[in-house]
Amino acid sequence: MAQSLRWPRPLPLPLLMAQDFGPSFRAGAGGGKRIRPGREGFERAVCLALVQAAVGACRLAGELSRRTERLLAVAPKLRAKGAGEVIFLLLNDDALSGSLTTKNLSRFAARRLFDRLQQLDAVRELSGRLSFRLFGL
Repeated sequence: MAQSLRWPRPLPLPLLMAQDFGPSFRAGAGGGKRIRPGREGFERAVCLALVQAAVGACRLAGELSRRTERLLAVAPKLRAKGAGEVIFLLLNDDALSGSLTTKNLSRFAARRLFDRLQQLDAVRELSGRLSFRLFGL
């Protein structure tokens, strides 16, 4: 994108992609037409979108940090054999299946472990379904 617009430096696109349809790229206060590259106000819209995305990323990092601390704080309370491995996976992955199986953990034990972690407010259920549940920070 930076090359096509002849900008001297590339943009942090992962941050901007989340803001693509956000309010920063709307013309006028009423949310009129979208501002396109080369049009008046596009550079300002990119800067606004980048700032809003950076603020959102900082908020998310803070929330994940608090959730990680909570998970590590409740780890000693877990008695399941495979709990340490599950905690390691939770810290390194976005989400884990509620029916996860490992060498030391059956799918039934994993379900009980995730239920316990959810009771301790260390993880949250991400899918909202009873038949296939995903858990993460």
